[in-house]
Amino acid sequence: MKDFKKLLIWQRGISLVERIYRLTADFPDYEKFGLKSQLQRSAVSIPSNIAEGCSRKSIAEQCRYLEIALGSCFELETQVIVSEKLSYIPEDASNDFLQEIREEQMMISGYMNKLKEST
Repeated sequence: MKDFKKLLIWQRGISLVERIYRLTADFPDYEKFGLKSQLQRSAVSIPSNIAEGCSRKSIAEQCRYLEIALGSCFELETQVIVSEKLSYIPEDASNDFLQEIREEQMMISGYMNKLKEST
């Protein structure tokens, strides 16, 4: 078992969660159970699945949870794009946040590759 809190991908995932909660604070009330909720759930899923994967003994299981976290990153990316198109998130904030999400995607992929190579 690894201490997931020491993993940079988990720390950055937490940063994404904090940022998405700030970005969605001013969403319209009618999005409370729609896009706003979906953005928050996707963001929270990233570090949550990284943490859960660390509790697994086999590399294959760890990678399975990392794949779920990666899928949540792609979901989050899509939802941020939709939010920007609907003018819920300003374009400059969206572009900056999308860059952070893409970096997290690359880091998760890299970590998965590193785990697979260690077997």
